[in-house]
Amino acid sequence: MDTADASHHYGATTNEKPSLLVLILDTNPFAWSTLSSSLPLQKALAHLLLFLNAHLSFSHANRVAVIASHTKEALFLYPRSHATPEPTTDPSNKYRLFSQIESCVQTSLRSLLASTTASSLAGTNETMMAGALSLALSYIHRICHVDNSTIGSTAPRPGEIPRQDQAAMTARILVISVSGDLANQYVSVMNSIFAAQRMRCAVDICKIAGDTVFLQQASDATGGVYMQLEHPEALLQYLLTAFIADPATRRHLVPPSQVNVDFRAACFCHKKVVDIGFVCSICLSIFCSPPPGALCTTCNTRLDITALGNYGGKPAFISGKKKKTKKAKKALNDSASSSMPGTPATAT
Repeated sequence: MDTADASHHYGATTNEKPSLLVLILDTNPFAWSTLSSSLPLQKALAHLLLFLNAHLSFSHANRVAVIASHTKEALFLYPRSHATPEPTTDPSNKYRLFSQIESCVQTSLRSLLASTTASSLAGTNETMMAGALSLALSYIHRICHVDNSTIGSTAPRPGEIPRQDQAAMTARILVISVSGDLANQYVSVMNSIFAAQRMRCAVDICKIAGDTVFLQQASDATGGVYMQLEHPEALLQYLLTAFIADPATRRHLVPPSQVNVDFRAACFCHKKVVDIGFVCSICLSIFCSPPPGALCTTCNTRLDITALGNYGGKPAFISGKKKKTKKAKKALNDSASSSMPGTPATAT
């Protein structure tokens, strides 16, 4: 009976690490207006809240954060710097933390959209993705690294996760993107990608609409998942099947992978994505054409453009010898007529 007893299974301790999920929501009004027929913002927010609840359900020590990437700013929707507002209704059949996150995210997003006016949207149609990535990485560093240096120094406050759970916490970033390319934010986005790579923080990209280059590179460099949704109305199904597993669990699964990754860069002069460019040998700045005066606009280094030779010029055209087609054709006809037998004359 002792061998068949499974009580050790319930008493055994597991070494599963709690997970921190930082969700970046692209709230670009221009992009969401084009998706109003297939996936309105209200419906997408409901799917995202269900996904966050599913992530928290895996472990009581899991944590979440939500960041809005707006047109001219990036800010936290949850947690807020001030006290989290209590839900207006406290249903008895809902977990209290779920109600708090839902109420805080909806209130913060409603306030953000209410403060967005037509004058504030003039002159820009991009999203502040670089700022959102910087906020996410800073928050991850504070939660997973800085807070660990004070483990055991203070007792946890009510509702706060104990320091022992934060000591071995893993983190990842999930970007819900609906905007196009981010050529104007190339340097900032690439710096964020390198920082995430150094922190070993995976960046997952859920691309609902638009075409992007640098977010593909972010997912590929950090070992994240990149997925372009074919049916945006099924957002929740994509989230629960492709993005619910953390990087530690993905080693036992077969996550979606990118077949072709676009590694193009953006030039520093016109902020355009280029296939072939010129790179400064000192500061590695990229230009779509040699800068005027052969001076790097970033470090003011004089560039040696003589090594380019005649690059970009018209190719030399060498005319070949003309073939004597007419004379050759005439000679061929003459030889053929001379070889043919003559017609006999008719007797009279």
